[in-house]
Amino acid sequence: MFWDKVSGVYDLFENFYNKSVYQSTGEAVAKYIKDTDSVLECACGTGAISMYIAPVCNTLFASDYSIGMLKQAQKKLKNFENVEIKKVDITNIKAKDSSFDVVVAGNVIHLLPEPQSAMKELTRVCKAGGKLIIPTYINGNEGINKLAVKILGKFGASFKRQFDSGSYEKFFEEMGYKDVTYEVVRGRMPCDIAIVEVKKSL
Repeated sequence: MFWDKVSGVYDLFENFYNKSVYQSTGEAVAKYIKDTDSVLECACGTGAISMYIAPVCNTLFASDYSIGMLKQAQKKLKNFENVEIKKVDITNIKAKDSSFDVVVAGNVIHLLPEPQSAMKELTRVCKAGGKLIIPTYINGNEGINKLAVKILGKFGASFKRQFDSGSYEKFFEEMGYKDVTYEVVRGRMPCDIAIVEVKKSL
């Protein structure tokens, strides 16, 4: 798997290419989480966002489909007693309905062949009145970003879709999400964070 192969150098690449956004996204996500929240994070990768969530939540279940990425996340999160790490498929989460106060899935929607299925699964495991927090890279300096995507694609990364702010907002509108706010972390490749208030109507 591509993500297993690159897990050991992923942080190095992100910090070289997109450092300000990579390091600021976790801080931005953490602002929306309370100390009483039970949080599920899917596609946690190396734990870049997890390390900001763990100190501010009650419990964090950090998950990814890549064992290599989870090994890197384990290193970052080893000192947090409120964290559990496990391999999970974002389209088939082995958890009961309404299990978590907050569900986070960072920078994964654009990689999935059927992101709508993943969003429905994320919604299923989130409590009514809870939040989905979905940070996703969007086009900033379009020429540079397209080049980066092309290079990563040659190494095996599979980008199914590229968003800008407008198409990202339309993605949630078309799925029927009504109460959504957005926060953009600016940088070379910006990250648009969608914060969805879950009503359980989907």
